[in-house]
Amino acid sequence: MNISELFLTFFGAGRLPAPRISTTMIAWALGLGWIYLLGAESLFTLAFALFIVGIFEITKAENRGVEHDAPFIVIDEAVGVWVALCVSASALAWLPASPVNLWLLSGGALGAYLLFILWNPSTIGWIRRNLRGGLGVMLDDVLAGFAAGLLVLLAAKGYTLL
Repeated sequence: MNISELFLTFFGAGRLPAPRISTTMIAWALGLGWIYLLGAESLFTLAFALFIVGIFEITKAENRGVEHDAPFIVIDEAVGVWVALCVSASALAWLPASPVNLWLLSGGALGAYLLFILWNPSTIGWIRRNLRGGLGVMLDDVLAGFAAGLLVLLAAKGYTLL
């Protein structure tokens, strides 16, 4: 496996059974540890960098004949769930400091992200179906991550108002 394949398969996770779900779960666990050790801002920076590199690497792979959004290309799922984690973690600024709150927010981010990538509502689904190349592959998952994070933020804010 060359460097490009390692990147696109998220270090081989794209070769596991149910690659998109498997990668999402692995990336979620890694992202949660990253946030705990280094903070959400640094994870967001990493996700942004991988988003940019992913656009170019996926486009190169598709130009070499790989099908659009091939099942083994899963770097987009990792970036998307990291965006969901980062956006939802911003609620920690106004929620009581507690490990339980981090677990609830991160679990909500994971569940909401999976909902959005499986459901593909509105703009997310349109991008998945119509935007070709690396931008289309990466952007739908990043938007699903933002939507998932915002949904968790709304739920957390609603909880604090009760």
